[in-house]
Amino acid sequence: MPEKTIFSICGMCSVHCPVQVNVVNGECSFIQGNPNVPGIKGALCARGAAGPEFVRDNERPQFPMIRKGLRGEGRWARVSWDEALNAVAEKITDIQNRHGRESFMWSDNGGEFSDLFTAFVRGLGSPNYHTSNAVCDINVHHACQSLFGFGNDAFVYDYKKTKYVVLQTRNLFESIDIQEVNNLLDSLEAGCKLAVIDIRTTISSAKADRFLMIRPGTDYALNLAVIHVLLNNHLYNASFAQTWIKDINALEAFVTPYTPEWAEAETGVKADTIVQFVKEMAQAAPSVIWHPGQMTARYADSFYVCRTAFIINALLGSIGAKGGLALAASPEDIGHKGLKKLTDLLPEVTSARADGAGGARPLFDPRKGLLHLALKAVETGEPYPVKAYMCFGHDPLASLPDPAALLPILNKLELIVCATSNWSQTAWNADIVLPISPYLEQESIIVQHNGLKPDFRVRFRCVDPRLDTQSDWEIISGLSKRLGISALSFAGIQDIWKYQLQDTDVSLDQFYESGIVELSEKPVRKALTDQTFTTASRRIEIINPRWEAAQISSLKPYEPRKRPESGRFRLTVGRCALHSQGHTINNPRLFSQMPENALWINTAAAQSLGVSDGDSVVVSANGTSAKITAKVTEHIHPEAVFMIHGFGRSIPAESRAFRKGVADNSLMAGGLNLWDAAGGGIAFQEHFISVKKA
Repeated sequence: MPEKTIFSICGMCSVHCPVQVNVVNGECSFIQGNPNVPGIKGALCARGAAGPEFVRDNERPQFPMIRKGLRGEGRWARVSWDEALNAVAEKITDIQNRHGRESFMWSDNGGEFSDLFTAFVRGLGSPNYHTSNAVCDINVHHACQSLFGFGNDAFVYDYKKTKYVVLQTRNLFESIDIQEVNNLLDSLEAGCKLAVIDIRTTISSAKADRFLMIRPGTDYALNLAVIHVLLNNHLYNASFAQTWIKDINALEAFVTPYTPEWAEAETGVKADTIVQFVKEMAQAAPSVIWHPGQMTARYADSFYVCRTAFIINALLGSIGAKGGLALAASPEDIGHKGLKKLTDLLPEVTSARADGAGGARPLFDPRKGLLHLALKAVETGEPYPVKAYMCFGHDPLASLPDPAALLPILNKLELIVCATSNWSQTAWNADIVLPISPYLEQESIIVQHNGLKPDFRVRFRCVDPRLDTQSDWEIISGLSKRLGISALSFAGIQDIWKYQLQDTDVSLDQFYESGIVELSEKPVRKALTDQTFTTASRRIEIINPRWEAAQISSLKPYEPRKRPESGRFRLTVGRCALHSQGHTINNPRLFSQMPENALWINTAAAQSLGVSDGDSVVVSANGTSAKITAKVTEHIHPEAVFMIHGFGRSIPAESRAFRKGVADNSLMAGGLNLWDAAGGGIAFQEHFISVKKA
């Protein structure tokens, strides 16, 4: 058979880079980034390149399963799709009849495909839709809302045209968004300066002109000092501030005591370094990007770290600026119709959410949800019983802290359904497992990307499923038919695409040509107007009345960070370029590159414990302990240890990943109750552990 070229969207992580796939005799022969998409340049990260291995892997769920025996025993009965979907629908219907529509809860990883999932939860009449944002970027989102009135997805980080980039807790070159990486690399070659603020050396910091190794948990102190220098030394954009920033006098008074000298004592970053750093940024303004971190679910004050990062951008005049935080254009901004939303097919649900978001907790966006708070309703039955839970491509037992405390809560549920393409800790403890086809074997809804050049993208099926799995839309449509949600009972993906594209003047044939339909030939740079900011004052609000009314300070006085006791360290976690959290640990190709995680520990701290590089060490906290290999290095702050997230899996079906490395969240006892009250995010890095040589 002749070779076919098919365009699709990667599914190996949440970035969802566009890809080009060559297919011969029904199998993927080559995969690369979609060269038709600006900035991709045909590139693909290691995770995306391992997509074909995922298809061939027989250790992923191969067919629908219903649990036999106790949860977590790993005893399953293979069933047909009809049997599985009928069982799910019957159990959900029975539970909702007995406990109310609100008794159903859902979670997924959020992102561009969530319109389909949100519509399904609406169709069930439940308000309890959640994403994984509470362990990711929810503090960024709410900090942005508190200043500008809209979320961070309204901005485009204009790496292509920037002159100075600051990555704060953002390891951009290991994340990896191919388009962002290539655009920033191009700018660095053109003379852009890069500064990185982190507790350890990363690939991103290795490429930086200025690396600030900061004491763990003190980012807020550094940001306050930066604002102090900008205002006190008159390095800020006064014209921009006068026009667009409200309450700047209150900000100036607030940061008066937070001098660079004060910050040096708290952060370990020298005062003269802070001053010089700020001067460099001011010279490059307004083409400056201070990135507040993509995953700032870290500390109890991360909301304020994010908020002050956005304030710094505003003071430099980079909001809406070329090379700064540009405003994302939508199709409507350039005279086009956007995609029709699947959620528009169903009425909004107005009943109260179990997590209180948007209601009892009015500051928090109900579109994101706070899963850790919704779990309280599962545990206590307040404000009402939550008895059925469906997680779609999401693994709370691996992503949330303290799985030992979480598992008994989940076991209070009458029904746990997991739709997943790979085994997950939660799926292993579920009642019904619905296997999702790997991304090369499935098609999905069309997605809309707002940005400098708005576009539509689609995931086409590249190869037929080799196992008894289904696409996400097939599962949702199959359940909808059985649950009486007629609006989502589509006969085929073509029907969904036809609905989404109506009134857009875009045909499906255009996607076959390149996988993407750009709606503008040139970048669209939206100017600031009196309608840009959606706050009450239509300006950037340093003092936000909504947060103040909720008795949460817009400008919170800095509280000194706790230092670890001798022999103990602040546990810090993160990602790497090879693995996407726990989702790729068992992938044959990626596992061979990194089969387990290691514990980064500072050289001097390790010497005091008698630990050498490569030694086996015992890490422990609150009665939980595990063994891990030490990576002794001077490239981490002495108060911290670090490990890659996602390892230490306990699923026998995954022979490669089984019990390899350590699950960092198992060392986070009480972590479900450690969260940022201003932003909503889980505070992963407020835990301390002991380390000793094994």
